[in-house]
Amino acid sequence: MFEKYSKELNNLKEQSHFRDIKDFEKKDEKHIWLNGQKLINLSSNNYLGFADNSEITKEFLEFSNGKYSFGSASARLLTGTLPIYKDLETLLCEMFKKESALIFNSGYHANVGINSSLASKGDVIFSDKLNHASIIDGMRLSEAKFFRYPHNNMEALEKLIIRERNNFNDAIIVSESVFSMDGDIADLKKLVELKEKYNCILILDEAHAFGVFGKNGLGVSETLELTEKIDIIIGTFGKAIGSMGAFAVGDKTLINYLTNKARSFIFSTALPPISIAFTKWIIENKLPKTFEKRTNMLSIGKKFGSDSHIIPVIIGGNRETVEKCNILYQNGYFTLPIRPPTVPEGTSRLRLSLTTEITEKEIQDAISLVK
Repeated sequence: MFEKYSKELNNLKEQSHFRDIKDFEKKDEKHIWLNGQKLINLSSNNYLGFADNSEITKEFLEFSNGKYSFGSASARLLTGTLPIYKDLETLLCEMFKKESALIFNSGYHANVGINSSLASKGDVIFSDKLNHASIIDGMRLSEAKFFRYPHNNMEALEKLIIRERNNFNDAIIVSESVFSMDGDIADLKKLVELKEKYNCILILDEAHAFGVFGKNGLGVSETLELTEKIDIIIGTFGKAIGSMGAFAVGDKTLINYLTNKARSFIFSTALPPISIAFTKWIIENKLPKTFEKRTNMLSIGKKFGSDSHIIPVIIGGNRETVEKCNILYQNGYFTLPIRPPTVPEGTSRLRLSLTTEITEKEIQDAISLVK
């Protein structure tokens, strides 16, 4: 009955594509314990060290003092909205200077819900070739036509828009700001220029930039002073903020539309109130104190050839990449092999993910081991 699944799993193993869930013993803001071994964690999105931080956890629990429950037991549009949810959404509006905000259960929920609902039959989406799988899935679920332009190639994007824009009603351009597997940054100034020139809606996913870039940690759009020119900005709480969930900020009409049309929002039980409270507490009390640490982290990334805190080390083959991870593991580092379909065939890599706790020497030693 399950022969085809077994066959496919065997094929994955033969091609070094097979994935399994690791049984970690524990984590802190810098390390992870596997098979009794303490390892420097280079595969985490815990960029500011807020997650798995015992001191921060203790401080928050003392602050919250039992005020927030561990379950919402309902979708937001039913009985799942308490004051803390609106308080966080209001805070996000104030930070980004946007009219409205909406919390989603994850970055995946946000991208799937937004891209599948804003574009409908007769519309078109222009998406960067290396956009996250959640964006691709959202486009596939929409009834719109979509085109994927060559990565960060603004000339190709403009030619595509010129060729196709007048064939459709509404047009959307969607891009990440910091690309999660390459660590490079979108040409945001040009994206804004094209959006305005050709009457498009611009959606920017700041998942890996929120909490890291910008004076206040709002992302690349803040760094470039372009926040007000972007129609919808998406960010996540599960990376730099060390919590869970995601958000979208933008024009009130667009956010109200998402509230009524984004199925991933409508049909999901709301995040636990205590998680929402933790997110708000981190953003208000901890994020403002991280500017120096964030600046240092980004400077380390630049020293190793990256535009951000994500350093790709491209190996090529799957088997060779797995072998490099094993070498690092034997020398006190934990990093996972990034393989297709996450990245294109022949570009399997190590994705060295910096945090504010990791030093330049530790990264240098890791890269030397790989070489």
